Amino acid sequence: MRRITIYSPNCYTYGAMTVGGVLKEKFKDRYDIKLVRHLDNNTLNLFLKSDIVILSLYSTLHILDNKLKEVIEFVRKQSKKRDKNIKIYVGGPVSAYPEVILGEMKVDGVILGEGEISTPNVIEGDREGLAYLENGEVVINELKEKPELISKPLIPKDIGNQNIRGANVYIETHRGCLGNCTFCQVPRFFGRRIRSKPLELVLEEVKEFKRKGAKRIAVSGGTGSLYNFKKDVNKSAFIELLEGIGNIVGSKNLSVPDMRVDYVDEDILDAIKRYTIGWVFYGIESGSDRILKSMRKGTNREKNLYAIQLAKENDVKVGGSFIVGYPGEREIDYLLTKDFIVEAELDDVFVSIAEPIPKTELCNLVLKTPLEENLTFKPHMGGYRRFNLTESEARCLDLMLHGEQWKPKPSVITKKKFLLYLNETKRQGEDIRNITRLIFRYRNCLM
Repeated sequence: MRRITIYSPNCYTYGAMTVGGVLKEKFKDRYDIKLVRHLDNNTLNLFLKSDIVILSLYSTLHILDNKLKEVIEFVRKQSKKRDKNIKIYVGGPVSAYPEVILGEMKVDGVILGEGEISTPNVIEGDREGLAYLENGEVVINELKEKPELISKPLIPKDIGNQNIRGANVYIETHRGCLGNCTFCQVPRFFGRRIRSKPLELVLEEVKEFKRKGAKRIAVSGGTGSLYNFKKDVNKSAFIELLEGIGNIVGSKNLSVPDMRVDYVDEDILDAIKRYTIGWVFYGIESGSDRILKSMRKGTNREKNLYAIQLAKENDVKVGGSFIVGYPGEREIDYLLTKDFIVEAELDDVFVSIAEPIPKTELCNLVLKTPLEENLTFKPHMGGYRRFNLTESEARCLDLMLHGEQWKPKPSVITKKKFLLYLNETKRQGEDIRNITRLIFRYRNCLM
């Protein structure tokens, strides 16, 4: 039997598992489907025994991974020596910018869009839904069709050993987002129309994940409460979803990590309190209305504070995520974010430096900003100067420390914790600079 190996770096993403499930169902008598997450000697041997290798990549940084590039080159050489034509394709969210992948990685093609339809096409030898190089030129065969969300994922036997922010797996309940945030890839990749998976199928999947050893489940899909969302209709579908999953895994083993402040109300928060671990995570991003408008968040400081207070009144703990170093962020904008954290008293704070994901509006803004004016390249000359940080890195570190001090129960900043945040900040800064250099190399096809 022929073999297809799907590699999902470091973790089994739901997208990789979904594609694996589709291929297993369609080609069960022709291909043995394997799903792996570690790039080690066992995986390398598996690649060499495969007829098709699919790299399911979810971060721009994967495109820059030199170890992965070396593995691709090694497989190509060994394939030639053994007179075996192993096909290597890239899929996943990075497929939104195939020109970059084909310029950086020696693969046979990029599987475009949502993989349920395009991947089987490619396996069958069809080029619909595939981008590839032909005579040095990039050929892109877009697949316009949007799949129904009815596929069953291929669940690995070791799913219970996986840990992604405390959960064994992030399940997908719907695709699409009504938002229009400039830094987010979701509306572009999945569209703005909400497509939801049938409740019965979601619950069946949760039971199967539990049988395979998964204990902690997180509901993904961008904004959880958009599940089966229709205007002027109550939120009963989302509440029923949480109740159903909570009854299977237990409320202590279910989380809903990502929510928009403009799609929560008392009923939703009550359901989160009753059926989940009792946390909600809002994408606040900034305390400056000017920056929020630039990000097209569709919210403002007042709405964000109201949603936080509403959650607290319903006895739900609140985490907030923030972005620093956004193009045009002034010192006053950053100080307004610090003031917001003081007023909000969040139970947890997550800080990241603005990442220009290719083909997002943020990417275009970064490409229009000279590097000497980019805060992730501009040296910091203030209080953290001795740590050789850029302005974005200094704000990231400072906001992490500030968030710890303004929790309802403030945390002591030990030397160990300080160094942990400092190293995390430097890692983020270096990653964003590498991505920025990458998009500048391909600016002609990204803008």
